[in-house]
Amino acid sequence: MASLARVRLGRRLPLRAGLQQVRSVQTAADATQLHEKPTDPSQPFTVKLHEDSFRSYLCEKPDLDVQVTKDELLLMYKQMQTMRRMEMAADALYKAKLIRGFCHLAIGQEAVSVGLEHGITPDDRVITAYRCHPFAVMRGGTIKGVIGELLGRQIGMSHGKGGSMHIFTPSFFGGNGIVGAQVPVGAGVSFAQKYRGRRTAKLWNLPTIFVCENNKYGMGTSAARSSSNTEYFTRGDKIAGLQVNGMDIIAAKRAVEYARKWAVDDEKGPLLLEFVTYRYGGHSMSDPGTTYRTREEVQRMRSTQDPIRGLQKNIEEWGLATEQELKQLDKDAKAEVDAAVAEAKESPEPELKDLWTDIYFKGTEPASMRGREREEVHYY
Repeated sequence: MASLARVRLGRRLPLRAGLQQVRSVQTAADATQLHEKPTDPSQPFTVKLHEDSFRSYLCEKPDLDVQVTKDELLLMYKQMQTMRRMEMAADALYKAKLIRGFCHLAIGQEAVSVGLEHGITPDDRVITAYRCHPFAVMRGGTIKGVIGELLGRQIGMSHGKGGSMHIFTPSFFGGNGIVGAQVPVGAGVSFAQKYRGRRTAKLWNLPTIFVCENNKYGMGTSAARSSSNTEYFTRGDKIAGLQVNGMDIIAAKRAVEYARKWAVDDEKGPLLLEFVTYRYGGHSMSDPGTTYRTREEVQRMRSTQDPIRGLQKNIEEWGLATEQELKQLDKDAKAEVDAAVAEAKESPEPELKDLWTDIYFKGTEPASMRGREREEVHYY
């Protein structure tokens, strides 16, 4: 989804008496501070998020003190690096014309998908829009399954028949190619979850967390040019909202933990999370991403607010790993993705008989189905 942006005014207008200036959410990736250097890094220790990591609407802000461990931070670093390598591999395969059709990459937004996974449980359900590859892997899929699906091969997570926007796992309900389709479907999944255990979102107090990945642009249009209210976390009417620094993975994880407690454990109803993040590439592979923003803007975000580099800086400064140890994790991520790409390339394309499968849920198929012409009939 698109995004938060400041409106540029020709001159600074004075604030009227009684009005307070609203502070923007912090989007630095390395603003989290260490309370006290851990004597034993294997044990949990406390860090403090920047005071402007969150803005809230109809709810309190999460506590800024967060407990983390060395192992979790290194795992998050490795996962973000791996997700970026996977998306970079997809970019190269698309440019080599091995991937066709729609392809939306999430390079720059890795803190959202990885942070989300570290704030929920394996039993939770996730659904998203078309920028879905990292979520699919984090929710139990595989890199070779994603790449294979993009290549249209049998090894793909949808057996090569779904493509970039239609990838699923038992706890991940897709990738959806229709803009906004994930919102009502996700609410329906939440409705089923609630009534399966015991008994419209706010009316029924569904345990749903609505997430806006605010990467500052809706396709090729900045938020300021398309929305009169760009504070998306306030636009849920009676649904509480929280705006989050989506470039700091520790803030992202903390926000998701807070939201899950709000919606699931405390049963306060749905919550709207807005992650302020940034995509380095275009909206999709057909969009160069430079006609509506400058190359300098993209480079500035890459060099000053990158989520991977921000976590790397913290890990090194906190004495959890050396630069060389992190470089080894980078190499491991690249090797894992390279191996997955090679395996996906070797997989065959779907056979003609596969066209008739995965249309209906197993056991609910009709007796027969017509193909392109009346004479072309498949019998189940």
